[in-house]
Amino acid sequence: MKTNDPIIAALEKDSIVDQAVLEKLIQSQQQTGQSILSMLRGQNLLTEEQIVQTVARANDIEYVELTADAIEPTIAHLISRDLATQHNAVPIRCQDRTLFVAMGAPWDLAARDEIEVKTGYSVVPVAASPAAIRQAIGRLFDEVDITRQVVASMRLKEDAGVASKTSESQVRTLREGDDPISKLVSSIVRGAISSRASDVHIEPQPPDLRVRCRIDGTLRDTIRVPASVQREVVSHIKIMADMDISERRIPQDGHATIEHEGAEYDLRVSSLPAVGGEKVVLRILDKRVERWSFDKVVTSSQDNETFRRILGNPYGMVLLTGPTGSGKTTTLYSVLQLINTPDRNIVTVEDPVEYRLDGITQVQVKPVAGMTFPSALRSILRQDPDIILIGEIRDRETAEIAIGAALTGHMVLSTLHTNDAAGAVSRLVNLGIPSFLAGSALLGSAAQRLVRTCCARCKTPYRASDSEMRILYGDSKPDAAVQLWRGTGCSHCYQSGYLGRKSIYEILPVSRAVQRMIIDRADDDTIRERAIAEGMRTLRAAAVSEVLAGQTTVDEVMRVVDMERG
Repeated sequence: MKTNDPIIAALEKDSIVDQAVLEKLIQSQQQTGQSILSMLRGQNLLTEEQIVQTVARANDIEYVELTADAIEPTIAHLISRDLATQHNAVPIRCQDRTLFVAMGAPWDLAARDEIEVKTGYSVVPVAASPAAIRQAIGRLFDEVDITRQVVASMRLKEDAGVASKTSESQVRTLREGDDPISKLVSSIVRGAISSRASDVHIEPQPPDLRVRCRIDGTLRDTIRVPASVQREVVSHIKIMADMDISERRIPQDGHATIEHEGAEYDLRVSSLPAVGGEKVVLRILDKRVERWSFDKVVTSSQDNETFRRILGNPYGMVLLTGPTGSGKTTTLYSVLQLINTPDRNIVTVEDPVEYRLDGITQVQVKPVAGMTFPSALRSILRQDPDIILIGEIRDRETAEIAIGAALTGHMVLSTLHTNDAAGAVSRLVNLGIPSFLAGSALLGSAAQRLVRTCCARCKTPYRASDSEMRILYGDSKPDAAVQLWRGTGCSHCYQSGYLGRKSIYEILPVSRAVQRMIIDRADDDTIRERAIAEGMRTLRAAAVSEVLAGQTTVDEVMRVVDMERG
């Protein structure tokens, strides 16, 4: 078939697409105007790598196999990791003032121009497998390796008797740049973000400064920094967070932002004077809103449906319960994203406001200024709200206002610290809420836990042991063998066998029968038994379901759930 399109000519020459299929694509292109490339992608006729090879050949662009030997590391670092990730490009060699850059989209002129501006070199794009480029970027810009290199250079200077300290005036001018302290702090934070850490702990543990990251809910040692630079590291972080570097006797809080691989992150910084120096903790908050998708947070179809049914009510109170760090705020934010529509006025009162949500009015509690949960709620009720989120019900006054709002036509969402869903009722009563008001206002409560999930790259099946069978099934063990899964540990999951976490729930909808029991002051166990009889799935049952599905392990659910309770 004769054609002037170089892409089609290249496809015909290499015969990588069946001729009949190619003719149909050409006909479709003539009718719709859609490009051949987009149709090849949409119909999965070619792999990502084949598409790049075809376009490169059609445009006389060199194609390279991106092995480790093909890249000069010093040349690769002429651009930043963020720029490399943004354009999926990595410099591989340099000749005179010409920089050869391997690109997953070598035809992207805007990317080429930006790299030229950033480096000052004339850029010649070469094509390479997009997957190979991503792998090379991960290897070349590994934050842990960079951090280790900086620390190693510091130790060498320390051993040689070269002072690493800077004067107070010099510390005040430090910014993210080429100086060792700035590089060290930047690589620690960026490494933590790349590792999906929620917190970074920088703590004095003589003779070193210990750095640990909380990943999937557990703290892991990452690196130790020479104690000689402790004050400089802490001072640099304080400058970033707009804190007072001269004050080391009292705790301080600060805030900073950082861009990493095209995304923006908030850093909540807390310093605490301790023996041996100040301990600093950085809370890393991902500002991307897609993480609040309700369907991604509540993954169980049964729990998802139950939640949606409860939230379908026009007014009333919904409570989430669980210990600190069990994901209650994430679930509440995902609920807000689900019910946030232009015709609703949603107001939250939180301590602190950790994430900004578009289209929602968020109020920060400030007790020093007289802005407490009760005072904020009274003002919010004069703002014509449809839905109110209260970060936590801590006292009787807050509980009374929340219950009153739920009974007067508002949807109220909040959290409590109880062990199970039924415990939310007795907690409200203990705070001083009459049982008939609690029963009338409450639509439902949900207990929540976070369990680590097995690493998909290294998890392997095995036959459940007798002790595991007893934990999962009690006395009613099945006759057939049961297959479970566990991670063996790999570099992807830092040898832990786990990668990521997911929520499990015990959701108690307040039916007519349960409502009558609450009003009659039935105890938690009685209410719980009635809810189970009506179909409530307990935390234990939810945990067992995840284990049998191969999502997590018996050891993990025993860590976070009371498996002895039915």
